[in-house]
Amino acid sequence: MALVITMPRLSDTMTEGVVAKWHAKLGDTITEGKLLAEIETDKATMDFEAFPGQEGVLLHIGVQEGQTAPVDSILAILGAAGEDVSALLSGGASAAPAAPSAPAAPEAPVEEAPAAPAAPAPAVPAAEPVAAPSAGDARLKASPLARSLAHELGINLASVLGTGDGGRITKRDVELAAASPVAASVGSSAASPAASYPSSGHVDTPISQMRKTIAKRLAESKFTAPHFYLTIAVDMSAAAAARSEINAAGDVKISFNDLVVKSVAKALKKHPAVNSSWMGDSIRTNYDVHVGVAVAVEDGLLVPVVRHADAKGLADISAEVRSFAQKAKDKKLQPSDWAGNTFTISNLGMFGIEEFTAIINPPDAAILAVGGIQEVPVVKNGAVVPGQVMKMTLSCDHRVIDGATGAAFLNTVKGYLERPLSLIL
Repeated sequence: MALVITMPRLSDTMTEGVVAKWHAKLGDTITEGKLLAEIETDKATMDFEAFPGQEGVLLHIGVQEGQTAPVDSILAILGAAGEDVSALLSGGASAAPAAPSAPAAPEAPVEEAPAAPAAPAPAVPAAEPVAAPSAGDARLKASPLARSLAHELGINLASVLGTGDGGRITKRDVELAAASPVAASVGSSAASPAASYPSSGHVDTPISQMRKTIAKRLAESKFTAPHFYLTIAVDMSAAAAARSEINAAGDVKISFNDLVVKSVAKALKKHPAVNSSWMGDSIRTNYDVHVGVAVAVEDGLLVPVVRHADAKGLADISAEVRSFAQKAKDKKLQPSDWAGNTFTISNLGMFGIEEFTAIINPPDAAILAVGGIQEVPVVKNGAVVPGQVMKMTLSCDHRVIDGATGAAFLNTVKGYLERPLSLIL
């Protein structure tokens, strides 16, 4: 009897999925554990393997690459070679029950959410020739998703202008190049990168599952939770000196963000009201301190979580955050990596931002926006001297946190950063 495999629910908030890539084709024999497809959810792109009992010949593919389908809709049908499945597709007969969907991952907030696979790129005009992939492409800085899409569309990466960090080529850069008749016909690396962009018109890029979720969740947060904002300036001179001394030892390298994570974690233990969530008819105060750290990825933000951050040393926090950042770039974060945050930090200091406000990352009651360290004159002991000042802005859900509570928390974080020795005591 034919077996229907449905679109799995891979997270609590997933209502539909996109097939990023099929790893099986019609006529293949499917056995337990075989990789069937890559599924783009609202949070990640995940491998989908055949479960125990899901065996047979792949007779039907219900969702093509790049297409979106609701959870529990027909993804594929397995059965005996040559078996007629037309009755199943028309709803005229029932199939043997499929194995259960993958267990839903704990809900993860999105202001941090994982890299989504490419949505279908704009078609290259048929009248225009496309460039064959160049061997030199491998030397260019480009995301794996951008390389894959460029290969599919026949776009020479050498002709694409990268807009990512350090000129890195992103999926959107390739899509723009594909939409440009000029770029599509460029086959030489000597061509001007600027030719990747059309001189007029526009391109409409389909919204990824991640971007849909970011839009939905943050709009709900902004217009449901009454936000208020508190900003404080921190003298980072002592922190900078301590960081330099630690890093000079050579055993471990820590960043200013690691110092912020540790300071926030210790402060949350002293101010449990900030480590809380609005539950509708109650306020949940969390005993565990799980700090989400926003990481920028190609299609948005992910928020991997440093669990029990208050109990971890700077070296452990540094190693964990670096690992998360690399996994995010490689699209290898797992649902367990981004679930369970009780507080979130968003740091844009490395991008030259002096200060900003962030939207609260549900279910948290607050988020800390961290700016860059500025060299400015400061007054110490009645004298004007060079200083290193960093501004932090706390966004608070007024249903949970009052102004005085938020201010006390910020001052505690400030105290730890201005006296960094207290972070290891």
